[in-house]
Amino acid sequence: MDTPGNLFVVAAPSGAGKSSLVKALLELDSHLAVSVSHTTRMPRGQEQHGREYWFVAEDEFRAMIGRGEFFEWAQVHGHLYGTSRRAIEARLAQGEDVVLEIDWQGALQIKRIFEHAVLVFILPPSWDELRQRLLRRGEDGEATIQLRMANAREEVAQARHFDFVIINALFETALFDLKTIVHSQRLRYAAQARNRSQVFDALGLLPHHSTP
Repeated sequence: MDTPGNLFVVAAPSGAGKSSLVKALLELDSHLAVSVSHTTRMPRGQEQHGREYWFVAEDEFRAMIGRGEFFEWAQVHGHLYGTSRRAIEARLAQGEDVVLEIDWQGALQIKRIFEHAVLVFILPPSWDELRQRLLRRGEDGEATIQLRMANAREEVAQARHFDFVIINALFETALFDLKTIVHSQRLRYAAQARNRSQVFDALGLLPHHSTP
């Protein structure tokens, strides 16, 4: 799939700061849009339907799988999560840059479908800090936190399959790193050729064009 827009995929274990970093990035970058995923889990805290996620029943989610409506889907912490194919394709075709917040399984599925997707993994600075962040969040009981920590060890091991890795020890530094990745990708030759094809064509840089 070759589109003028860039696709950024951000994954991390629970508590590493993925959602906070992406939210801050979106506030700084007006050319970046977030794709809202579907999930079968219940909303947490102040989450709203259509803002953080599209919250759907499991039977509806599985019907969407059957209709081929997802780019990717996976089961995470006992719930189903999926990325809408139609919403992503439309935005990328219009030249918009899109960021996805998904788990590592979905990220690797996206990479197989969309070769020039940029995969970013957010790491915590230590296991102790990750646990403290989960505790400070105040959303889960001890049993759930233990499950998240156990899953995090499997998730962190997948970071080697990603294009970029950010260690979120200091939020401002991690945000700068994420902004740098997005800006650098936009300036890559292939990305510029897709997004600024008229300029490249006029300069004789596209394969079908013969230089005067």
